[in-house]
Amino acid sequence: MSTKRRYPTDLTDRQWKLVEPLLPDPPPGPAGRPPRHDRRQIVNAILYQVRAGGAWRMLPKDFAPWQTVYGYFRDWRKDGTLDRIHDALREQVRTRQEQRNSAPSAGIVDSQSVKGADTVSAATRGYDAGKKINGRKRHIVVDTIGLLLVVMVTTAAVQDRDGGRSILKLLHGAVASVSHVFADGGYRGQLVALAKSAWGIVVEVVSKPPDQRGFAVLPRRWVVERTFSWLMRQRRLARDMSPARVGHGRSPMPRSRR
Repeated sequence: MSTKRRYPTDLTDRQWKLVEPLLPDPPPGPAGRPPRHDRRQIVNAILYQVRAGGAWRMLPKDFAPWQTVYGYFRDWRKDGTLDRIHDALREQVRTRQEQRNSAPSAGIVDSQSVKGADTVSAATRGYDAGKKINGRKRHIVVDTIGLLLVVMVTTAAVQDRDGGRSILKLLHGAVASVSHVFADGGYRGQLVALAKSAWGIVVEVVSKPPDQRGFAVLPRRWVVERTFSWLMRQRRLARDMSPARVGHGRSPMPRSRR
């Protein structure tokens, strides 16, 4: 049955048909009664929150109570449901839309420092002197069309060469089919040899031409930059608002090795 979309972030009927089979069955209500809130509306509320930003308590009243929505989000994050949905949808995009193998063989790695909100404790944030940002850093690897493969969160003080060791090790464990990774100059040095010997990953550094002045699109690296721009469109992701969590390569690291 078709459901009227109240917000631009609401799933269409076609999208819901893809997501619904990937969700776990909800726990029964009291005395075995059906759950009070429809799972589709729970998913719509989570998508609204990611896109619009703000505190959970500010969720519009026409959704389920914020405590209920957050409870589903918390449980699905802990049991891996969100990771499984993400990976399944990524595989469908690769195979059905892009006519590629479901398992990628190449990726692009990069990082992005993000300002931390007041709720981010001093113990889990750091200062990125290069970007002049106090907060935390996202390390990501995407496939060659920009879809996320692994994500890791550290303090902003962690340099790319240090974060690179952990994110590539994570990549090897999560998506072992990837054997070639493109990177910028921040990943140059011992990491190149380590990645090849430890995980069989060839790291190819894509450098700026020596005569380049100003901004220019670089081969391969523009793909991961576009992914970061996709993330920043979601207001919940434009600033680090909550502690780093373990999940599909999402984990805190020491503040700095310096």
